[in-house]
Amino acid sequence: MEDPLPQDKHSRDIWLKHERLPLTPPQSDESGSDQSLHSEDADVDIPLPPPTRRPTEVLDIDKKTPDAHVPRDPRLIRLTGTHPFNVEAPLQALFNEGFLTSPELFYVRNHGAVPEVRDQDIPNWEFTVEGLVEKPFKMTLRQLISDYEQVTCPITLVCAGNRRKEQNVVRKSKGFSWGAAGLSTALFTGVYMSDLIKRAKPRRKARYVCMEGADKLPNGFYGTSVKLNWVMDPNRGIMLSYKMNGETLRPDHGKPLRAVIPGQIGGRSVKWLKKLIITEEPSDNWYHIYDNRVLPTMVSPEESANNPKWWTDDRYAIYDLSTNSATVYPSHEEQLCVVNAPQKYRARGYAYGGGGRRITRVELSLDKGRSWRLAKIEYPEDLYRETDHHLFGGRLDMSWKESCFCWAFWSLDIPVSELAEAKDILVRAMDESMNVQPRDMYWSVLGMMQNPWFRVTISKEGDFLRFEHPTQPALMPGGWMERVKKAGGNLANGYWGESIGGENAEQLVKEEVKEVSMIKEGVKRTITIDELRKHDSEQAPWFVVNGEVYDGTGFMKEHPGGAQSILSAAGMDSSDEFMAIHSETAKGMMPGYHIGTLDEAARSVLSQGEIADKSAEPRPTFLQPRAWTTAVLHSKQIISWDTRIFTFKLESETQTLGLPIGQHLMIRLRDPVTREAIIRSYTPISETSKKGFLDVLVKVYFDTEAAKGGKMTKALDALPLGHGVDFKGPIGKFEYHGRGLCSINAQKRTVKRFAMISGGSGITPIFQVLRAVMHDKHDKTHCTVLNGNRLVEDILCKEDLDAMIEGNEDRAKVLYTLTKAPEEWKGLRGRINGELFKQHCIKDSQTLVLVCGPEALEKSIHIALKDQGWPDDQILFF
Repeated sequence: MEDPLPQDKHSRDIWLKHERLPLTPPQSDESGSDQSLHSEDADVDIPLPPPTRRPTEVLDIDKKTPDAHVPRDPRLIRLTGTHPFNVEAPLQALFNEGFLTSPELFYVRNHGAVPEVRDQDIPNWEFTVEGLVEKPFKMTLRQLISDYEQVTCPITLVCAGNRRKEQNVVRKSKGFSWGAAGLSTALFTGVYMSDLIKRAKPRRKARYVCMEGADKLPNGFYGTSVKLNWVMDPNRGIMLSYKMNGETLRPDHGKPLRAVIPGQIGGRSVKWLKKLIITEEPSDNWYHIYDNRVLPTMVSPEESANNPKWWTDDRYAIYDLSTNSATVYPSHEEQLCVVNAPQKYRARGYAYGGGGRRITRVELSLDKGRSWRLAKIEYPEDLYRETDHHLFGGRLDMSWKESCFCWAFWSLDIPVSELAEAKDILVRAMDESMNVQPRDMYWSVLGMMQNPWFRVTISKEGDFLRFEHPTQPALMPGGWMERVKKAGGNLANGYWGESIGGENAEQLVKEEVKEVSMIKEGVKRTITIDELRKHDSEQAPWFVVNGEVYDGTGFMKEHPGGAQSILSAAGMDSSDEFMAIHSETAKGMMPGYHIGTLDEAARSVLSQGEIADKSAEPRPTFLQPRAWTTAVLHSKQIISWDTRIFTFKLESETQTLGLPIGQHLMIRLRDPVTREAIIRSYTPISETSKKGFLDVLVKVYFDTEAAKGGKMTKALDALPLGHGVDFKGPIGKFEYHGRGLCSINAQKRTVKRFAMISGGSGITPIFQVLRAVMHDKHDKTHCTVLNGNRLVEDILCKEDLDAMIEGNEDRAKVLYTLTKAPEEWKGLRGRINGELFKQHCIKDSQTLVLVCGPEALEKSIHIALKDQGWPDDQILFF
């Protein structure tokens, strides 16, 4: 990477001053140990970063994402698929690096795309200090370095989701599955945040410092807050940092400037910092409210979704880390031969506290917690307190501090003979405030702050002892928790799902999950991947939801989305699509189609995801019915206060969309916090023959006091340009071929008239069919459109609709009706109802009624048409 040196001499001197020490220290004589700097001020070795190998190549998996500019280390374990980038290092690799972590193995929590900042722009990066202050100001990173004292401090950052996989095995939370390596330690160089706040002079009511980053996300820029008195407390050491381990911050870690909040969860350390806002109340940023909270354990995911008051109660917000520890060695699946083994085995691991509190003891038990033995604790952080050395351009400001903001290492030599008699190794830590890790987990909706005793099981297999950790991160299989659960054990019984040494441990009643059962009682069939793959056609389309297999043959004709919806999922895992789209009624129908359960091998194959098209040549059409394809948001046109046209760039300039007239496509986004899929169907308004781009008209449903808004529409509205969005299709049971010929569930028929009823954004499929008819002068099909809305400004595509009708009055008419029409309105008034339809539409066997709109409109018009004698085969609901 080029050195981001400013052009003016003074600033160049400042930068050079901070670059005295090499980015990478010399090789150590001891493999795996920390590098050290011998201080002239004291006879002490200061740990320095381990050797680093900066990635130079963008990984193939990232090349089609918004992060295509970020090189990364392939060793990192991805927790949320391809994008966004949320990773942890393999636990042993992290531990073996020593006290400090190299940037390439440092854990990453990204909510979206990484902002791209050129090296030459780093010194001129601007941020503001504003809000309840007497002297708000804007400054550059160059000024931050030249005008303020620089300090360097060792700090461990920990994600609030560290060890969450353990909670997810017991009961799925809304969060993705971190293992025990969601933490890392570095030497951060920068300026104390309090120095900036003092310059701004907070006003009397100021109580919080809100921070906002440059990462534009589906729900706005990422932001959060901490208390002002914490920022001003020198013992807290809250800082703005531009260096990590002596080098400029890398993109995933906040390049070029981030906040670092020692002793608190990583979610408070805002990356790509752009604003410090002094306020009277905590941040109202979406990510501050709906992320990083521990709700009461009795609050279910459904209750939390339906009652936003849980999220706005700041008592449940997480700030300080909780006391925690984990075992690294013995590692997961490590085997120890007891024949001719050393007398003792050294168990090792880590521990950390929160809020600057020191870990004062770590204890291990080999008898289920009946007795404990003390482990030895090493505090590498304390070595920095013994010198005032300047490091990486900043003063080591540690000698006077009592606070502890880094992980500590514990170890204990255990007789192998005792390990051979034990069933497990339990570890717990305690801090100086006597906060001790609990025995049992505290489950919560977001699965955060998981810190019960860390348990490693011991199995005797011949001459060997085999060790198992609780879980493995992400979707990786393994761990004693999964094994116990699969065997029917109740992990919440207080004894890790097992009984103790012949004792009959009381089995707690499992909490009933209030979900609609989708499984047919008595079905015991196990299905292999080969069997599933053989049923990927219309003859017998099988599909998978949550590991269960269903036969869609009997529902192909009746499916509201048409047979193609089932065929597109045949032979595949459609869990995301099904769970995101279907109602409780649809789920209640599933037992009738349930035929069996996938075996473990099949689940493993499907968990690897869809196989990408490896062809170098772009496909002629963009959409694929059996795979998600990514397009990039190219532009957003604001039509009105709540209506947008989103233009997406396809994979190739020569591609057409590949969407038949009258059909839909699915759009998929991921919830920024839970990573659960948000999937909705849309009909684009762009011409089907348009190359390289597609246009989607969206009415955004914002939150109101009476109701929550639309997840998908709000997420789309908040997307930054350049963000990738997934598409799949086509779907739908109707297709218009032209000149009166159409298909319904692949059955062709000819009509002379379309009676089209639409409400709100339901105009889009109607719009596509009407345009196809009007653009063909030889198409004699007559179209009558009844378009209902509340207000004039709610009418979508009006200019385009009117332009189509002009000159074609003999072939079509569009009638607009408003429920809240202004006095000067010359169109119809009131709701679309049976009487209005009867006045303007001809009833005969050659007319096909097309309906698309809100559920209430579709239900009411269906009843009205049935009362008028219209048969169901002449009424089609999109």
